[in-house]
Amino acid sequence: MKNLNKFAPHLYALIGFIAIALIYFYPTLQGKQIFQSDIAQYTGMAKEQIDFRKEYKEEPYWTNSAFGGMPTYQLGAKYPNNYIKDLDSVLRFLPRPADYLFLYFLGFYVLMLSLKMKPLKAFFGALAFGFSTYLIIILGVGHNAKAHAIAYMPLLLAGVLWVFQKRYVLGGIVTMLAAALEIQANHFQMTYYFLFLLLIIGGYYFIEIIKEKDFKHLTKVLGVFAIGAILAVGANATNLLATSEYAKYSTRSNSELSFDAEGKKKIDDNAMSYEYITEYSYGIGESLNLIAPKLFGGSNSEDLGPDSSMYQFIVAQNVPESEAVNLVKHMPTYWGEQPIVAAPAYIGIVVFFLAILALFVEKRKIKYALAVGVVFSLALSWGKHFAPLTDFFINYVPMYNKFRAVSSIQVLLELCMPVLAILGLSAFVNSDETERGKSLLYAGGIVAGILVVLLLLSGSFSFTSLNDEFYAKQYGANFMDVLKEDRKAMYFSTIYRSLGFLAVAFAVLFFYTKKTFSQFNTVLLVGLVMVFDLFFVAKNYVKAEDFVSKSQIERPFEETEADKRILEDKSHFRVFEMDGNMNSARASFFHKSIGGYHAAKPKKMQELFDYQIAKNNIEVLNMLNTKYVIQTNEQGAPMALQNPNANGNAWFVSKLKFVNSADEEMKALNSLKTKDEATLSKKENKDVTIAATFTKDSTATINLETYKPNYLKYVSTNSNAGFGVFSEIYYPKGWKATIDGKEATIFNVNYVLRGLQIPAGKHTIEFKFEPEVVKTGGMIALISSVLMLGVIGLGIFYWRKQATVVKES
Repeated sequence: MKNLNKFAPHLYALIGFIAIALIYFYPTLQGKQIFQSDIAQYTGMAKEQIDFRKEYKEEPYWTNSAFGGMPTYQLGAKYPNNYIKDLDSVLRFLPRPADYLFLYFLGFYVLMLSLKMKPLKAFFGALAFGFSTYLIIILGVGHNAKAHAIAYMPLLLAGVLWVFQKRYVLGGIVTMLAAALEIQANHFQMTYYFLFLLLIIGGYYFIEIIKEKDFKHLTKVLGVFAIGAILAVGANATNLLATSEYAKYSTRSNSELSFDAEGKKKIDDNAMSYEYITEYSYGIGESLNLIAPKLFGGSNSEDLGPDSSMYQFIVAQNVPESEAVNLVKHMPTYWGEQPIVAAPAYIGIVVFFLAILALFVEKRKIKYALAVGVVFSLALSWGKHFAPLTDFFINYVPMYNKFRAVSSIQVLLELCMPVLAILGLSAFVNSDETERGKSLLYAGGIVAGILVVLLLLSGSFSFTSLNDEFYAKQYGANFMDVLKEDRKAMYFSTIYRSLGFLAVAFAVLFFYTKKTFSQFNTVLLVGLVMVFDLFFVAKNYVKAEDFVSKSQIERPFEETEADKRILEDKSHFRVFEMDGNMNSARASFFHKSIGGYHAAKPKKMQELFDYQIAKNNIEVLNMLNTKYVIQTNEQGAPMALQNPNANGNAWFVSKLKFVNSADEEMKALNSLKTKDEATLSKKENKDVTIAATFTKDSTATINLETYKPNYLKYVSTNSNAGFGVFSEIYYPKGWKATIDGKEATIFNVNYVLRGLQIPAGKHTIEFKFEPEVVKTGGMIALISSVLMLGVIGLGIFYWRKQATVVKES
């Protein structure tokens, strides 16, 4: 009974997290699911993979529905022996997105326990972390992998802290499992950023250990971390190896081309330009959104309501009131430094106040490591607005230039600030009476002073955004004048709002110093104020109306008349949707598309689009077997245009044009007659003897007999030996070709396609996708998972043995 009472508060917290997550996303209880724009795009990309999985009960690991063809490694592929994924599924038992919100709460709660916080304080800290506006909005737009990775950060940090606290068994097991879950979440940008925080906090502890000359402890720490890291990586081996393999062929790797799409010499061979990496750089002044949510207008689509100047302006234009209400729901009030913002990254004024308070009252020096993490995160989130630091990291810190949207490194800040806040609250209520009043005045004065200065500085702002020129052209100067009025009104109202919440939190703590409130009531009241502040801001950006029926989620795109016409054609071909270019997976949901939507597109296909397709090179569309092009007519309706010159699934050519570099091959495509000619790299095929010309029989054919995304069967007929070009994307890892059962060399031709030397006569040609990386990774994952179970078993045995020894003594 005593043990049950000991764990009862944690059980209550767990039940509370489940209830709050479900209540916050209550439409999930009605069977609805949140419509997430990015997940809709993913559904389009993964449609062929999902259909194949249902029909054949296996994984294809390849899809032809997006970008002409690509591995499904970054499209939710299921790998053998992925037991960490199974553990993750157990933890995410709630309906989405309540599952991620629950994980936010759970991980942070454990982190608070590792810092020796009482359950009530840990509970409110977890809620404050989970309701941080940025963490909620990424669920709204569908950045599920990002949310997933963020959710496991606190749990991993908790394990690390326990190890440093000499709780090697508990800390080691939590670190190992949390690291494995963090990697499994498959958002390497977030994990990469989190490593910086681990380095900062780990650096602090290592310095302390070395100061104390506790080298035995240091050895144990390093040993525990080494074992945990090796097994965590091993358990995710398949995903890591597959991602590493694909990365070399994605837009995240450096290009071989030395000139850009306009023909100018490149000055930087990095896969992503400086402008692309830093496009989403947080404005330095905009950082104050962290403590006043709508200081810079909130979002690009803000609801101004009927009390706004814009509403009055629209009604004055003889627009019906009912229509005016709908129009002001989506006003571009944001006027910060970023192109698009779905919501402000608000951490909470009470959280900020308590974090500042921690710097005065918390005795543990870890507060300095957390503060460094905050400053580090904030400074790097400024990107191009703080060029010296950003340029250093892009140029000299390994892998930093592989990720864009540098503003998202603020997730470190959004983790550290609630930790500091709860440390501050706890230290305050437990501090010496004489210290409380002074620290409260200092912290409250600093925060209130910042807000008052913002009020005084209002006249120095223009309330103008990067996109205002566009809005002025579309809606006129009067519209912009009224919009600026509302932006200014929001500026003042959000400051007054923050001052109000600050005043309430300050008052509660002040009355505690006067012994008006008990410690329990003080923590409860401050916790409620802190959570309500965040709750109501976040609720503005992810609403009940964002939830739709399950069927709409499973079929997020509506079939058009153009799609229906194309689907009547049962042959195998590709479709190009002109309006989507290479940035929409709508067509992928219905057809085999040369477009798609992904953060790491196949590099050569993106280059082919930029250098050829975007310049209307029809021959390139022909060689990709683009039989239909979807474009909108004058009325805005999509229509399907058939391309009668598409080359088909495969064909014989009469001539090979040998090229010496990627530059030459790309330029050769400018005038290549793809039905008769193909390019081939001398450099890549220097050890292969191959003729330059072939006698092309007019009756020669290569017909596709069987199609699966990972298996293609052709029959060729030719009176002469020839060279066949296949309108399939070349990928050197995993694809194997056979001619009459004998392995054949697959050549990379026409920059992106496959080619084969085919003997005279009639032959059966097969392509099979059998990636070795999946087999190798699966075996490593199995061994690592078994070893993880062994480590956990030994840890529990040692734990129980130590407990028995303590009890007997």
